[in-house]
Amino acid sequence: MPIDFDNNLPIYLQIMQHIKRQIVTGTLQAGDKIPSVRELAAELQINPNTVQRTFQELEREEVVETKRGLGRYVTSEERKIMLIKKEMAGELLDRFLTGMQELGIEEQDIVSIVTDALAEGSQKKGEQTHE
Repeated sequence: MPIDFDNNLPIYLQIMQHIKRQIVTGTLQAGDKIPSVRELAAELQINPNTVQRTFQELEREEVVETKRGLGRYVTSEERKIMLIKKEMAGELLDRFLTGMQELGIEEQDIVSIVTDALAEGSQKKGEQTHE
């Protein structure tokens, strides 16, 4: 689970984002066991306290659950996984809209750009299917 850490964001938050991304992309499935604090700390070469804080936050958000004596596991609640996916999509959308506004692009032009991009993406998918 290599992570290229950004100095502008606390490490525990970056690990949380990475684990959430693995969950929503299916790399980690509902019910999968995640590495122990020591295993992940060693793999990422960071302080175990940082990993512990990450796991505590993920548990608080009900993204992972601890099974006493067995370890930590990805939530088995599909509803929670969908909420994480929507949250991440909203963050992407916010960054996109902020960037477009910074470029001075008007709302109706943003809609047109997105519509064209979606149509182009669908067309490319159709071409790949027919190959």
